[in-house]
Amino acid sequence: MLKSVVVRAGLLYLVWWIMSGGRSDAWLFGLVVVALAVVVSLRLQPRRAIAFSITGFLLFLIFFLGRSLKGGAQVAAIALMPRMSLHPAIVEVELRLPHETERIFLVSILSLLPGTLSAGLDKHRLLLHVLDSRLPVEEEVMNAEWQVARMFGVELR
Repeated sequence: MLKSVVVRAGLLYLVWWIMSGGRSDAWLFGLVVVALAVVVSLRLQPRRAIAFSITGFLLFLIFFLGRSLKGGAQVAAIALMPRMSLHPAIVEVELRLPHETERIFLVSILSLLPGTLSAGLDKHRLLLHVLDSRLPVEEEVMNAEWQVARMFGVELR
């Protein structure tokens, strides 16, 4: 039980930190919001053993920061080159993560990456809004999914 609370709180605080831009004046409010979110998540999501990997988490952070920089550069290039054509689309991707907790985490992370916005999740089917459908969106989602699976210690189905 304690491990579940610590893992949830850590992941939720990471999301809060990213969303607040790492601002130190948001930390205290973030602690309150994360504490409430942990309580709500424990009531709504059945408890199960989570095999959280610290190594997987560190590798995920490297992956996430790299993809954030790459996506940010792509979005900046699009904004600075008005002649560059966009091909926005809703892309449907079948997710292979076995548990809802990991799928929701993945969907939340994908929405934080530049150029993507999660538009819907129905069991294993993700709808993702992308700025440019010519990019290898499914491949990127599958890569992110593999990173999340490694972090949570689960096998992809």
